[in-house]
Amino acid sequence: MEAWSIILLLIPIFLSVIIVFFLSPSKKRPLPPGPPYIPIFGSLLWLRQSTSLLNLEILLRKFRSQLGPIITLRFGSHPSIFIVDRSLAHKALVELGASFSSRPPPPSYSRFHNSRISSISSSPYGDQWRLLRRNLTSEILHPIKIHLFAPARRWVLGLLLNDLQTRSEQSPKRAVVAMESFQLAMFALLVLMCFGEKLDEKAIREIETAQRELLLYMSKYMRVFAFVPKLLSRFMFQGRLRTMARLRQRQNDLFLPLISARRENQKQAKEQRFVYSYVDSLLDISPGGSQLTDNEIIPLCSEFLVAGTDTTATALEWIMAEITARTAVQAKLLEELKGINGEEIKEEYLQKLPYLKAVVLEGLRRHPPAHLVLPHSVIKDVEFEGYLIPKNASVNFTVADMGWDEKLWEEPMEFKPERFMAGGDGEGVDITGNREIKMMPFGVGRRICPGLGLAMLHLEYFVANLVREFEWAAVDGEEIDFSEKSEFTVVMLKPLRARINPRRKVY
Repeated sequence: MEAWSIILLLIPIFLSVIIVFFLSPSKKRPLPPGPPYIPIFGSLLWLRQSTSLLNLEILLRKFRSQLGPIITLRFGSHPSIFIVDRSLAHKALVELGASFSSRPPPPSYSRFHNSRISSISSSPYGDQWRLLRRNLTSEILHPIKIHLFAPARRWVLGLLLNDLQTRSEQSPKRAVVAMESFQLAMFALLVLMCFGEKLDEKAIREIETAQRELLLYMSKYMRVFAFVPKLLSRFMFQGRLRTMARLRQRQNDLFLPLISARRENQKQAKEQRFVYSYVDSLLDISPGGSQLTDNEIIPLCSEFLVAGTDTTATALEWIMAEITARTAVQAKLLEELKGINGEEIKEEYLQKLPYLKAVVLEGLRRHPPAHLVLPHSVIKDVEFEGYLIPKNASVNFTVADMGWDEKLWEEPMEFKPERFMAGGDGEGVDITGNREIKMMPFGVGRRICPGLGLAMLHLEYFVANLVREFEWAAVDGEEIDFSEKSEFTVVMLKPLRARINPRRKVY
């Protein structure tokens, strides 16, 4: 019955699109080339072949060899344009940055929430986006403010080391599934930065579970909703929308008490708060002349937690997997770390550890957590390389393939930290991409991830101390599998299982 309802609803849409398709006047410039396209049905065929990000990447590589470095695919009511060349990506994101700095219209499911704000990353280019991003970068992510969270990072490091030690002692082979510990640690840290509270493990896991279930559900059905207008979505996807509403409500129930506590804290004007949190900063700003409501603060908090936990934990797992599999890399890194006196590799020592930075950069180049940056959009129709980039089209950039360009990197699919040392092909690489795009794990241009500095600090700090405290080795009889799968980020198909042995007592 549901299938017939969908078919009946699609028939008038299909006829309308056909009429517009054949009767509308031709544009001065064509769209970038793409595979054969039949309105509605053509889109559905391509959607079926790219059900996962990894399948989509395979399609894009095929199309690039046939069609060139700018490709149009049809996913929904607006074209999706893919730029798969690093020089063209630099031209779009840096040289023409103002034009390519907006976001596509939100999918139909996001329009059911009566809020003027969804998140910084999804906000269109404009005053509201500037205010919210400026607040985040100046109040939380400024280097001075990041330094104030050093005690929180030391606290989380202790949690992480003890958790790994406990898991190892409880395993017959001293084996641990590292990602479980990484996710808990990163989430504990970002929850503290967001809400200003040290929560217990039970509360942290509740928030983490609620976040993950909502994100996975949204990412699973995001493209399906993109095909259907809002009014039809209400009819066709009632069950899915109810599930999404339930997951959002669960998130609200966990976030609201924490937000209310910070608001009450401000009213009472206590002499000293443990930390000036992200929520505190949101309570202090007034976009459009009015303070943010709880319903507007919640998605901003959710975005903050997701951006700071999933991507960092994913990158950390990939890097530690490479270190575990490559004894020579681990030995060389340990030798560098031994030059630092003390029981902990403190943050102020990180700049003195070039090989550590090389290991982290190589991990981000070879295994970027996101293989595509969030879609960009142009604020008005733009001519680019002889093609039309229409307003509201989704413009996408292939992060992973740019970091694997064999014209730039020697043996790009191999893990070689030495390439970022003196004389290597990655020496002095600018990961912001302002000068040249050689790799772009954090995006490039005006929409570059504002947490780049924080992410690099976290990765270097935790990798250094994990290697300093433990010897990492493959479990006897097992090989580390570097196969990928696409979730919210691109993760290991089989999570890293490593045998860890303390190099000294863990505190």
